[in-house]
Amino acid sequence: MVSFGLFCLMGYRDRGTPVADVLGNAVRMVQWAEDAGFKAAWFAEHHFSNYCVCPSPLLMVNHCAGRTRRIKLGPAVVVVPLYHPVRLVAEIGMTQALLGERFLLGLGSGYQPYEFERFGADLAESKGRLDEFLALMEQAYAGETFSFDGAYTQLPETNISTRAPAGVPPIWIAGDSESTHRLAAQRGFVPIITGRLFGADYLAEQRARIDASYAAEGLGGQAHELGILRFVCVTESDEETRDYLVNARQQTRFAAALRNRQEAMDGGMLVEKPFAGEVSLDEMAQNLPVGDAATVAARLAADIRASGASHMMLNIQSSGSTMAQAERTIRAFASEIRPAIERALAEDPGAAG
Repeated sequence: MVSFGLFCLMGYRDRGTPVADVLGNAVRMVQWAEDAGFKAAWFAEHHFSNYCVCPSPLLMVNHCAGRTRRIKLGPAVVVVPLYHPVRLVAEIGMTQALLGERFLLGLGSGYQPYEFERFGADLAESKGRLDEFLALMEQAYAGETFSFDGAYTQLPETNISTRAPAGVPPIWIAGDSESTHRLAAQRGFVPIITGRLFGADYLAEQRARIDASYAAEGLGGQAHELGILRFVCVTESDEETRDYLVNARQQTRFAAALRNRQEAMDGGMLVEKPFAGEVSLDEMAQNLPVGDAATVAARLAADIRASGASHMMLNIQSSGSTMAQAERTIRAFASEIRPAIERALAEDPGAAG
Protein backbone atom coordinates (compact mmCIF):
# COMPACT_ATOMS: atom_id res chain seq x y z
CA MET A 1 0.00 0.00 0.00
CA VAL A 2 1.19 3.50 -0.80
CA SER A 3 2.42 5.65 2.09
CA PHE A 4 2.18 9.41 2.53
CA GLY A 5 4.62 12.08 3.64
CA LEU A 6 4.56 15.82 4.31
CA PHE A 7 6.91 17.95 2.21
CA CYS A 8 8.10 21.25 3.71
CA LEU A 9 9.64 23.76 1.29
CA MET A 10 9.58 26.58 3.86
CA GLY A 11 9.26 29.56 1.54
CA TYR A 12 7.23 32.73 1.90
CA ARG A 13 5.44 35.28 -0.27
CA ASP A 14 5.44 38.55 1.68
CA ARG A 15 8.57 40.59 2.30
CA GLY A 16 9.45 40.80 5.97
CA THR A 17 7.96 37.45 6.96
CA PRO A 18 10.02 36.31 9.99
CA VAL A 19 12.13 33.24 9.30
CA ALA A 20 11.27 31.96 12.79
CA ASP A 21 7.60 31.90 11.77
CA VAL A 22 8.29 29.99 8.55
CA LEU A 23 10.40 27.35 10.31
CA GLY A 24 8.08 27.18 13.31
CA ASN A 25 5.09 26.61 11.04
CA ALA A 26 6.93 23.69 9.43
CA VAL A 27 7.44 22.11 12.86
CA ARG A 28 3.74 22.52 13.65
CA MET A 29 2.78 20.84 10.38
CA VAL A 30 5.09 17.92 11.11
CA GLN A 31 3.39 17.45 14.48
CA TRP A 32 -0.05 17.56 12.83
CA ALA A 33 1.14 15.11 10.19
CA GLU A 34 2.33 12.67 12.83
CA ASP A 35 -1.06 12.84 14.57
CA ALA A 36 -2.74 12.25 11.19
CA GLY A 37 -0.75 9.08 10.51
CA PHE A 38 1.69 10.34 7.89
CA LYS A 39 4.66 8.01 7.49
CA ALA A 40 7.26 10.72 6.93
CA ALA A 41 8.06 14.42 6.84
CA TRP A 42 10.59 15.80 4.36
CA PHE A 43 12.55 19.07 4.37
CA ALA A 44 13.94 20.91 1.34
CA GLU A 45 17.30 22.65 1.04
CA HIS A 46 17.75 25.93 -0.83
CA HIS A 47 19.66 29.14 -0.33
CA PHE A 48 19.64 32.92 -0.79
CA SER A 49 15.97 33.76 -1.46
CA ASN A 50 12.40 33.54 -0.22
CA TYR A 51 11.88 30.41 -2.35
CA CYS A 52 13.10 28.39 0.65
CA VAL A 53 14.68 29.53 3.92
CA CYS A 54 16.02 26.12 5.01
CA PRO A 55 19.77 25.92 4.31
CA SER A 56 20.19 22.70 6.34
CA PRO A 57 17.52 19.99 6.14
CA LEU A 58 19.59 17.80 8.48
CA LEU A 59 19.19 20.49 11.16
CA MET A 60 15.42 20.43 10.60
CA VAL A 61 15.38 16.64 10.81
CA ASN A 62 17.18 16.68 14.14
CA HIS A 63 15.09 19.55 15.50
CA CYS A 64 11.81 17.86 14.61
CA ALA A 65 12.99 14.52 15.98
CA GLY A 66 12.83 16.00 19.47
CA ARG A 67 9.30 17.29 18.93
CA THR A 68 7.78 14.11 17.52
CA ARG A 69 7.72 10.44 18.47
CA ARG A 70 6.99 8.17 15.52
CA ILE A 71 7.06 9.94 12.17
CA LYS A 72 10.08 9.31 9.96
CA LEU A 73 12.11 12.36 8.98
CA GLY A 74 14.36 13.09 6.06
CA PRO A 75 15.93 15.77 3.86
CA ALA A 76 14.40 16.08 0.39
CA VAL A 77 17.05 16.65 -0.45
CA VAL A 78 20.60 17.37 0.75
CA VAL A 79 22.28 19.17 -2.17
CA VAL A 80 25.45 17.11 -1.98
CA PRO A 81 27.87 19.21 -4.11
CA LEU A 82 27.41 22.20 -1.77
CA TYR A 83 29.02 20.34 1.17
CA HIS A 84 32.45 19.11 2.10
CA PRO A 85 31.84 15.38 1.53
CA VAL A 86 33.70 14.13 4.62
CA ARG A 87 31.85 16.47 6.95
CA LEU A 88 28.56 15.55 5.28
CA VAL A 89 29.03 11.81 5.73
CA ALA A 90 29.87 12.39 9.39
CA GLU A 91 26.75 14.53 9.94
CA ILE A 92 24.60 11.93 8.18
CA GLY A 93 26.04 9.32 10.51
CA MET A 94 25.31 11.48 13.55
CA THR A 95 21.71 12.02 12.43
CA GLN A 96 21.30 8.30 11.83
CA ALA A 97 22.68 7.55 15.31
CA LEU A 98 20.19 9.97 16.89
CA LEU A 99 17.10 8.92 14.89
CA GLY A 100 17.73 5.26 14.12
CA GLU A 101 15.05 3.79 11.87
CA ARG A 102 13.17 7.10 11.82
CA PHE A 103 15.82 8.59 9.50
CA LEU A 104 15.32 8.67 5.73
CA LEU A 105 18.10 10.10 3.58
CA GLY A 106 17.23 12.09 0.47
CA LEU A 107 20.13 13.16 -1.73
CA GLY A 108 20.42 15.17 -4.93
CA SER A 109 22.96 16.83 -7.18
CA GLY A 110 21.24 20.24 -7.25
CA TYR A 111 20.02 22.27 -10.18
CA GLN A 112 20.20 25.99 -9.37
CA PRO A 113 23.13 27.97 -10.87
CA TYR A 114 22.26 30.89 -8.55
CA GLU A 115 23.07 28.73 -5.52
CA PHE A 116 26.14 27.03 -6.93
CA GLU A 117 27.95 30.20 -7.97
CA ARG A 118 27.48 31.68 -4.48
CA PHE A 119 29.10 28.63 -2.95
CA GLY A 120 31.91 28.74 -5.49
CA ALA A 121 30.73 25.38 -6.81
CA ASP A 122 30.59 24.22 -10.42
CA LEU A 123 27.14 22.98 -11.47
CA ALA A 124 28.75 21.07 -14.35
CA GLU A 125 30.48 18.86 -11.76
CA SER A 126 27.35 18.25 -9.70
CA LYS A 127 26.43 14.75 -10.90
CA GLY A 128 30.04 13.61 -10.74
CA ARG A 129 30.35 14.91 -7.20
CA LEU A 130 27.16 13.14 -6.16
CA ASP A 131 28.40 9.86 -7.64
CA GLU A 132 31.73 10.24 -5.86
CA PHE A 133 30.05 11.08 -2.56
CA LEU A 134 27.98 7.90 -2.74
CA ALA A 135 31.15 5.86 -3.27
CA LEU A 136 32.87 7.66 -0.40
CA MET A 137 29.93 7.08 1.96
CA GLU A 138 29.77 3.39 1.12
CA GLN A 139 33.47 3.00 1.87
CA ALA A 140 33.16 5.03 5.07
CA TYR A 141 30.45 2.67 6.33
CA ALA A 142 32.19 -0.52 5.19
CA GLY A 143 34.81 -0.70 7.94
CA GLU A 144 36.31 1.02 10.95
CA THR A 145 38.72 3.00 8.77
CA PHE A 146 39.05 3.74 5.07
CA SER A 147 41.02 5.83 2.62
CA PHE A 148 39.71 7.44 -0.52
CA ASP A 149 41.27 8.65 -3.75
CA GLY A 150 38.63 10.31 -5.90
CA ALA A 151 38.55 12.98 -8.57
CA TYR A 152 37.37 15.59 -6.05
CA THR A 153 38.28 14.17 -2.64
CA GLN A 154 41.44 12.49 -1.40
CA LEU A 155 41.50 11.12 2.13
CA PRO A 156 44.21 9.26 4.07
CA GLU A 157 43.26 6.40 6.40
CA THR A 158 40.35 7.82 8.38
CA ASN A 159 37.67 6.79 10.86
CA ILE A 160 34.18 8.30 10.58
CA SER A 161 33.32 8.06 14.24
CA THR A 162 29.58 8.51 13.73
CA ARG A 163 29.11 5.76 11.14
CA ALA A 164 26.44 3.20 12.01
CA PRO A 165 27.42 -0.50 12.09
CA ALA A 166 24.02 -1.24 10.53
CA GLY A 167 25.20 0.44 7.33
CA VAL A 168 24.09 3.26 5.07
CA PRO A 169 20.53 4.48 5.77
CA PRO A 170 17.79 4.09 3.13
CA ILE A 171 18.55 6.51 0.30
CA TRP A 172 16.07 8.43 -1.85
CA ILE A 173 17.44 10.19 -4.91
CA ALA A 174 15.89 13.26 -6.56
CA GLY A 175 16.06 14.05 -10.25
CA ASP A 176 14.17 13.69 -13.50
CA SER A 177 16.88 12.43 -15.81
CA GLU A 178 17.84 9.07 -17.26
CA SER A 179 21.19 9.16 -15.47
CA THR A 180 19.50 9.67 -12.09
CA HIS A 181 16.96 6.92 -12.72
CA ARG A 182 19.67 4.49 -13.82
CA LEU A 183 21.67 5.36 -10.72
CA ALA A 184 18.61 4.52 -8.59
CA ALA A 185 18.24 1.22 -10.42
CA GLN A 186 21.93 0.34 -10.04
CA ARG A 187 22.09 1.05 -6.32
CA GLY A 188 18.59 0.23 -5.13
CA PHE A 189 17.69 3.83 -4.26
CA VAL A 190 14.14 5.20 -4.37
CA PRO A 191 13.76 7.84 -7.11
CA ILE A 192 11.84 11.03 -6.28
CA ILE A 193 10.10 13.01 -9.02
CA THR A 194 7.61 15.86 -9.09
CA GLY A 195 4.31 16.05 -10.95
CA ARG A 196 4.82 19.82 -11.34
CA LEU A 197 1.50 21.42 -12.37
CA PHE A 198 0.38 18.58 -14.64
CA GLY A 199 -2.11 15.74 -14.26
CA ALA A 200 -2.03 11.98 -13.93
CA ASP A 201 -1.15 11.47 -17.61
CA TYR A 202 2.14 13.28 -17.04
CA LEU A 203 2.92 11.02 -14.08
CA ALA A 204 2.23 7.97 -16.25
CA GLU A 205 4.71 9.30 -18.84
CA GLN A 206 7.32 9.84 -16.12
CA ARG A 207 6.82 6.32 -14.81
CA ALA A 208 7.28 4.92 -18.31
CA ARG A 209 10.60 6.75 -18.66
CA ILE A 210 11.76 5.49 -15.27
CA ASP A 211 10.75 1.94 -16.15
CA ALA A 212 12.80 2.24 -19.35
CA SER A 213 15.84 3.25 -17.29
CA TYR A 214 15.37 0.27 -14.99
CA ALA A 215 14.99 -2.02 -18.01
CA ALA A 216 18.27 -0.67 -19.39
CA GLU A 217 19.87 -1.84 -16.13
CA GLY A 218 18.40 -5.32 -16.53
CA LEU A 219 15.52 -4.72 -14.13
CA GLY A 220 12.63 -4.58 -16.57
CA GLY A 221 9.37 -6.05 -15.36
CA GLN A 222 10.31 -5.73 -11.70
CA ALA A 223 8.34 -3.57 -9.30
CA HIS A 224 10.33 -0.73 -7.83
CA GLU A 225 9.56 2.03 -5.38
CA LEU A 226 8.87 5.59 -6.46
CA GLY A 227 8.28 8.83 -4.58
CA ILE A 228 6.02 11.50 -6.12
CA LEU A 229 5.91 15.14 -4.96
CA ARG A 230 2.49 16.75 -5.36
CA PHE A 231 0.74 20.03 -4.46
CA VAL A 232 -2.27 19.21 -2.25
CA CYS A 233 -4.83 21.38 -0.45
CA VAL A 234 -8.39 20.98 0.84
CA THR A 235 -10.32 24.15 0.03
CA GLU A 236 -13.86 25.28 0.76
CA SER A 237 -14.73 27.41 -2.28
CA ASP A 238 -13.72 28.02 -5.89
CA GLU A 239 -12.17 31.30 -4.81
CA GLU A 240 -10.04 29.61 -2.18
CA THR A 241 -8.99 26.94 -4.68
CA ARG A 242 -7.88 29.61 -7.14
CA ASP A 243 -5.94 31.46 -4.43
CA TYR A 244 -4.07 28.28 -3.49
CA LEU A 245 -3.29 27.59 -7.14
CA VAL A 246 -1.86 31.11 -7.50
CA ASN A 247 0.54 30.27 -4.66
CA ALA A 248 1.46 26.91 -6.18
CA ARG A 249 2.09 28.63 -9.50
CA GLN A 250 4.33 31.20 -7.84
CA GLN A 251 6.39 28.46 -6.20
CA THR A 252 6.72 26.68 -9.55
CA ARG A 253 7.65 29.90 -11.34
CA PHE A 254 10.42 30.53 -8.81
CA ALA A 255 11.78 26.99 -9.30
CA ALA A 256 11.65 27.32 -13.09
CA ALA A 257 13.47 30.65 -13.03
CA LEU A 258 16.17 29.30 -10.71
CA ARG A 259 16.58 26.14 -12.81
CA ASN A 260 16.88 28.02 -16.10
CA ARG A 261 19.15 30.87 -14.95
CA GLN A 262 16.32 33.35 -15.43
CA GLU A 263 15.93 34.53 -11.86
CA ALA A 264 15.38 38.22 -11.14
CA MET A 265 15.89 39.48 -7.60
CA ASP A 266 14.45 42.43 -5.71
CA GLY A 267 16.80 42.43 -2.76
CA GLY A 268 16.27 39.04 -1.15
CA MET A 269 12.95 38.45 -2.92
CA LEU A 270 12.53 36.55 -6.16
CA VAL A 271 10.50 38.35 -8.80
CA GLU A 272 7.65 36.21 -10.10
CA LYS A 273 7.38 35.77 -13.85
CA PRO A 274 5.79 33.20 -16.18
CA PHE A 275 7.88 30.44 -17.73
CA ALA A 276 7.78 28.63 -21.07
CA GLY A 277 5.18 25.87 -21.18
CA GLU A 278 3.30 27.16 -18.16
CA VAL A 279 -0.24 25.81 -17.81
CA SER A 280 -3.20 28.05 -17.01
CA LEU A 281 -4.90 28.27 -13.62
CA ASP A 282 -7.92 26.52 -15.14
CA GLU A 283 -5.71 23.64 -16.26
CA MET A 284 -4.09 23.49 -12.83
CA ALA A 285 -7.55 23.29 -11.27
CA GLN A 286 -8.22 20.19 -13.38
CA ASN A 287 -4.79 18.62 -12.83
CA LEU A 288 -3.96 19.03 -9.16
CA PRO A 289 -5.36 17.42 -5.97
CA VAL A 290 -6.86 20.72 -4.79
CA GLY A 291 -10.52 21.18 -3.83
CA ASP A 292 -12.83 19.47 -1.39
CA ALA A 293 -11.68 16.31 0.36
CA ALA A 294 -13.43 14.02 -2.12
CA THR A 295 -11.74 15.74 -5.07
CA VAL A 296 -8.33 15.56 -3.40
CA ALA A 297 -8.76 11.84 -2.66
CA ALA A 298 -9.97 11.01 -6.17
CA ARG A 299 -7.09 12.85 -7.85
CA LEU A 300 -4.45 11.38 -5.55
CA ALA A 301 -5.84 7.91 -6.25
CA ALA A 302 -5.62 8.66 -9.99
CA ASP A 303 -2.03 9.87 -9.56
CA ILE A 304 -1.11 6.68 -7.71
CA ARG A 305 -2.73 4.48 -10.35
CA ALA A 306 -0.95 6.35 -13.15
CA SER A 307 2.49 6.38 -11.55
CA GLY A 308 2.55 3.23 -9.44
CA ALA A 309 3.93 5.43 -6.65
CA SER A 310 4.89 3.78 -3.38
CA HIS A 311 5.14 7.09 -1.53
CA MET A 312 3.32 10.41 -2.07
CA MET A 313 5.06 13.53 -0.72
CA LEU A 314 2.39 16.17 -0.16
CA ASN A 315 3.38 19.83 -0.61
CA ILE A 316 0.51 21.27 1.40
CA GLN A 317 1.68 24.72 2.49
CA SER A 318 2.86 26.57 -0.61
CA SER A 319 4.26 30.09 -0.82
CA GLY A 320 1.59 32.35 0.71
CA SER A 321 -1.04 29.71 1.45
CA THR A 322 -2.26 29.73 5.03
CA MET A 323 -1.66 27.54 8.05
CA ALA A 324 -5.43 27.24 8.45
CA GLN A 325 -5.54 25.57 5.02
CA ALA A 326 -2.62 23.33 5.96
CA GLU A 327 -4.20 22.20 9.22
CA ARG A 328 -7.55 21.57 7.52
CA THR A 329 -5.86 19.50 4.82
CA ILE A 330 -3.82 17.40 7.24
CA ARG A 331 -6.83 16.75 9.50
CA ALA A 332 -8.97 15.81 6.49
CA PHE A 333 -6.25 13.46 5.33
CA ALA A 334 -6.72 11.30 8.42
CA SER A 335 -10.51 11.39 8.55
CA GLU A 336 -11.53 11.43 4.88
CA ILE A 337 -8.77 11.47 2.26
CA ARG A 338 -6.65 8.45 3.13
CA PRO A 339 -9.67 6.17 3.78
CA ALA A 340 -11.14 7.20 0.42
CA ILE A 341 -7.84 6.52 -1.36
CA GLU A 342 -7.53 3.12 0.30
CA ARG A 343 -11.06 2.21 -0.80
CA ALA A 344 -10.35 3.33 -4.36
CA LEU A 345 -7.08 1.42 -4.59
CA ALA A 346 -8.61 -1.69 -3.05
CA GLU A 347 -10.87 -1.82 -6.12
CA ASP A 348 -7.72 -1.92 -8.28
CA PRO A 349 -5.05 -3.78 -6.22
CA GLY A 350 -2.44 -3.61 -8.96
CA ALA A 351 -2.48 0.19 -9.13
CA ALA A 352 -0.21 1.12 -6.21
CA GLY A 353 3.53 0.57 -6.14
